Amino acid sequence: MDLIENVLLKNGLLFAFLLVGLLMLFSNFMSKTVLQGKLPGVAIAIFLGLALATLGDENGIADYSLFGGVALLGGAMFRDFSVVATAMGADLDRIKQAGLAGTVALFVGVFFSFFMGALIAFFMGFTDAESLTTIGAGACTYIVGPVTGGALGASSEVIAISIAAGVVKTLVATVGTPFFARYIGLDNPHSAVVFGGLIGTTSGVAAGLAATDVKLVPYGAMTATFYTGLGCLLCPSIFYFIVRFFVASL
Repeated sequence: MDLIENVLLKNGLLFAFLLVGLLMLFSNFMSKTVLQGKLPGVAIAIFLGLALATLGDENGIADYSLFGGVALLGGAMFRDFSVVATAMGADLDRIKQAGLAGTVALFVGVFFSFFMGALIAFFMGFTDAESLTTIGAGACTYIVGPVTGGALGASSEVIAISIAAGVVKTLVATVGTPFFARYIGLDNPHSAVVFGGLIGTTSGVAAGLAATDVKLVPYGAMTATFYTGLGCLLCPSIFYFIVRFFVASL
């Protein structure tokens, strides 16, 4: 046992990848066999991840030395790497093929999510531009929130709230998409492109569309991918200056 523990401690990051892989494997198994596909595996995995985060004090399960690699895997370096990797994998020509509707959906989706999140944050008692912008960015996605908060120097508590807002949005998109798809006409590639642009959270859109019709996943994920990049560009720059102007005028 000591030998196994030493190996795991010295290869913490590899063990973290293995742990996440096993978590996803178990979640997909539960989704297919126990829940009969009614709840996507990614939603179960998110719930389990949040449950594991409660086991420690400051860093969740990573507070235990055996799981120290989880802190690195879930840290800022890999988070920013995933953003860059997502942007590098996007093809600008493909979004042009979606036409004007996909482009408009992107800007409307980011704008609406951000300012709704900032407005809710204001009523929660936050009054400084940095906090309002960070939480508004988190309402876009749980990646845009911490990226924006890091750029603006927001507190760790505010960044945590922004991540929570993004996670809630992902869960709602994951679980709710199959139930509301037929009511909003989400049954063709064009509507999937618009849907991905409006909602934006790539994991939530992909999982929700997979539970609705797996053939729609590439179309929704395409614009949802650009949503994250667009949010990372607009939130800490243009949107921040807009929020700061309104805060100064109050």
